[in-house]
Amino acid sequence: MTDALGFALNAEPQRSRRNHWNNQVRRHSAMQPDKAALRFLGKTTTWRELDERTHALAAALRRRGVEFGDRILVLMLNRTEYVELTLAANLIGAIPVPVNIRMTPPEIGFLVADSGAKVIATETMLAPLADAVAATTAAIDHTIVVGGAQSEGHLDYEALVAEDASDLPDIDIPEDTVALIMYTSGTTGKPKGAMLTHQNLQAQALNTLQALSTSADDIGSCVAPMFHIAGLGAMTPLFYMGALAVIHPLGAFDPNEMLDTLEKEGTTSIFLVPAQWQAVCAAQRARPRDLKLRVISWGAAPASDTVLNAMNETFPDAVNVAVFGQTEMSPITCVLEGKDALRKIGSIGKVVPGVTARIVDPEMNDVAQGDVGEIVYRGPNMMSGYWQNPQGTADAFHGGWFHSGDLVRQDDEGFIYVVDRAKDMIISGGENIYCAEVENVLFGHPSISEAAIIGRAHDKWGEVPVAVVVLAEGVEDLTIADLEPYLNENLARFKHPKDVVVVSELPRNAGGKVVKPTLRAEYGSKDEGLKN
Repeated sequence: MTDALGFALNAEPQRSRRNHWNNQVRRHSAMQPDKAALRFLGKTTTWRELDERTHALAAALRRRGVEFGDRILVLMLNRTEYVELTLAANLIGAIPVPVNIRMTPPEIGFLVADSGAKVIATETMLAPLADAVAATTAAIDHTIVVGGAQSEGHLDYEALVAEDASDLPDIDIPEDTVALIMYTSGTTGKPKGAMLTHQNLQAQALNTLQALSTSADDIGSCVAPMFHIAGLGAMTPLFYMGALAVIHPLGAFDPNEMLDTLEKEGTTSIFLVPAQWQAVCAAQRARPRDLKLRVISWGAAPASDTVLNAMNETFPDAVNVAVFGQTEMSPITCVLEGKDALRKIGSIGKVVPGVTARIVDPEMNDVAQGDVGEIVYRGPNMMSGYWQNPQGTADAFHGGWFHSGDLVRQDDEGFIYVVDRAKDMIISGGENIYCAEVENVLFGHPSISEAAIIGRAHDKWGEVPVAVVVLAEGVEDLTIADLEPYLNENLARFKHPKDVVVVSELPRNAGGKVVKPTLRAEYGSKDEGLKN
């Protein structure tokens, strides 16, 4: 028996052979139904409850016309319902599209149009933003709100979960089915939707299990935003092993609240960006807590030897692990083990066992050891391509390998060091900021004739964006305060330039391209006067 799209219904036992997180939830629901699966703000969800709630929600979605392959935009903060919605969508073959909650309505509107999403799932605080997006398109059929409907057109999340799930058939979801579309900006400034399959996510689970030695008794704290692959990707080994995931709410990062939660929950493993670790180490030294940390991991931005030393001194019984990767690789590609963290300061470690990598020149020839080249990848965690972007996909897989855009070198022990980013990108506090995207927005300001974005070193955030601009004719001056209203309307706040430098002209090479190394050398030094 098949549905209208030709997909198998009542597909046991084929479905039970599939290796993806829905089957893992189902397995744990059968084998350890009363064990805690998720905890958020003190509320525990067991494996049985997680299985039942996701099946009920999947049935409610299907009843409202959501079918295999349909996209659901997820506009939420970290919470249990984020995980439930993701699993429920995947149960019927639908595809969640996580969205950065800091984006503006025009930015989110582009994702709706590009992904073809027909449903938005959000929560009370973000419902006005979701409504502003939905008002710009006729594509959105339903808006689901966690915390209760805010208007007549909303669907209440808990009301959907309370509906009968008996009419939900077992739908076989092959491992090569797209499980997530994670948008990542490119050098053109237009976001691209990386299609991550269930196979990709299970490869991520195995990579993480190997890197962190996760066990069923572990308690993992999930701090990274779930709209980043670092957030949802961190769930994969916990689902695989049936370990508890403690979900931390998003908001202003408070290291003392974080440490209190780690102590209360008995957390054994946690990932933070270096800026967060710096604050956590200082807070733990000031008021020590009785912690059970076994693994402390970091990534998304470089860590200084000062931060690494502080981590090792503050948590001497924990293994210090650095992870490196990107959305298109689900994301882990390289790991730096704790025993090598200080000996190989600045390295991203070695390629994980499940990934094949080469370091190549522009003609796809392997470079000599120690020489700089682009690192390219193959492996089961490699995305299937960019959503509805054949040219972007072809470019990314030129020569049969995924091109990372990272220029690296490898030492004689196999450790890899990133020396530059072929893709013009700034990493600020763990967030990727793509210069072309910000530049495209600045070009639309009437006071700006030309603009270039560079990164400037910053004590707290690692680096922050700075705008180097040429003013339009007749304009005599321009400040960050002048730009703020325009930026607020068009860019997420974390992408805002933190300083503006006015120049008479931008340095260009013979081909007319802006010479950014010159700008970085002149304007990229640390500036304590930058606003936070």
